[in-house]
Amino acid sequence: MITLYTWSTPNGRKIPIMLEECGLPYTVVPVNIGKDEQFAPDFLKVSPNNKIPAIVDDEAEGGPLSVFESGAILTYLAEKTGRFLAPSGASRYKALEWLHWQMGGLGPMLGQLGFFAVRSDEKAPLAIKRFTDEADRLLHVMDRRLSEGPYLAGADYSIADIACYAWTLAATSFLKEPLKDTLGGIPNVHAWLARVGERPAVRRGMEVPKT
Repeated sequence: MITLYTWSTPNGRKIPIMLEECGLPYTVVPVNIGKDEQFAPDFLKVSPNNKIPAIVDDEAEGGPLSVFESGAILTYLAEKTGRFLAPSGASRYKALEWLHWQMGGLGPMLGQLGFFAVRSDEKAPLAIKRFTDEADRLLHVMDRRLSEGPYLAGADYSIADIACYAWTLAATSFLKEPLKDTLGGIPNVHAWLARVGERPAVRRGMEVPKT
């Protein structure tokens, strides 16, 4: 059994989507980051960086294994199940490219834009412009990639799509005001969102955790 520690954020949605896609049994431990539950000593033992998501796989080879960082968890689950990441070759590395692109670019930039443009009571125009411009650039990078095929790694749905889905959805909802000038010019991204969002496992994963 896998124990999933998560919350209702874009990063937190990635792993329940993957678990649902793979059909793996799991239990959920909600970690309410609004109440600083991520700093609890017991959670620190699982996630040394005090961030969600994290998992503990009681059936891992060699005994129970804890894994933190969403990209590492997605890769671990893909290799555990043999799904959504090719075992070798170009398809594998294309998926890993776009997985790391999300972790190093799309997620952090949209997260900063969300803080400065939406959540912060005190607005910082320079920071808002900086992260709006970078979010615009990244979403157009994604749109160009998706003009070449249905999914980020090419013909096949992969962990790269799972990693990007909730963040990109947030760009069209939570961040729709600061990104209003961008969202009308990325038709391939919108088509991809619809394609991925129609998957039953994605719909179920997006409801985890129940809050």
